[in-house]
Amino acid sequence: MLEKIYFELEDKVELVGLLHKPKNNTSEIVISIHGMQSNCFKKREDILAKNINNAGIAYFAFNNRGTELMCYTKKTDGTKILNGGSVYEDVLESYYDIKGAIDTVIKLGYTKIYLQGHSLGCTKIVYTYNRLKKENYKNLDKIKSIILLSLVDIVDCQKYDLGLEKYNKMLEHAIEKEKRGEQMDLMPTDCFDHPISVKTYLRYFRDNKEIDFAKFWDKDYNFPELNNIQIPLFLRWGESDLVVQNLNELISFLSRKIENKNLDIGYIKGTDHGYTNKEKDLGEEIVKFLDKIK
Repeated sequence: MLEKIYFELEDKVELVGLLHKPKNNTSEIVISIHGMQSNCFKKREDILAKNINNAGIAYFAFNNRGTELMCYTKKTDGTKILNGGSVYEDVLESYYDIKGAIDTVIKLGYTKIYLQGHSLGCTKIVYTYNRLKKENYKNLDKIKSIILLSLVDIVDCQKYDLGLEKYNKMLEHAIEKEKRGEQMDLMPTDCFDHPISVKTYLRYFRDNKEIDFAKFWDKDYNFPELNNIQIPLFLRWGESDLVVQNLNELISFLSRKIENKNLDIGYIKGTDHGYTNKEKDLGEEIVKFLDKIK
């Protein structure tokens, strides 16, 4: 059964999601956080929801304020602010999105929550979980596992795509635009793989202390943000994913660095960053992981 859910956040933003319910009532639910330019209506979401529902677990996918390219953030008092969509979003505001989704499903009666993110959704989950833990969030114990699908080292990928010289020039350009009060302007079209505002670009590549934790290139980095997650942790990539390093070597490296006794890490063969044509395989692996940790 499918149900549309509207919910209000602490900062009065209203979001909407789709609750996929299994045949029988359950206390377990996966909350899915999409990535850049994405939404809760993708084919992958439907296939994952079906697999997870068949395992007797509910699935809640919602449109966070970074949905699609550009949108107005709607507030419950009727006001609209142009700070939504992947062009304008501030990733740190995802804290309110994810916390609001958790509070919403708890009100609906779910007490065992599995947080799942894809791409930038992974970044949002790790940042939010660490913040919730730091703030002693009252419902933290209801979050039973974290599922990260295609976690991306955004900074390293940008440097790789542009080259270090052009990367530095684009960052300098963004800083100069900010000084002139033009942070809502768009960056040059060749600086990123989709349109992006100056303010969002600076969040990813300058003001990124709290979200730049997927430092796959740094052999001396000990991944404290990931190691602060002591509940079961599932990481997957597609075989042809947005990873600069050799994927097998990266997985071996992270297996040594991440100190989680319930770590399940690997990749799905024959697919890409979006798990094209392998969504069912991914869903089956997630279900196996959830079965194992119960």
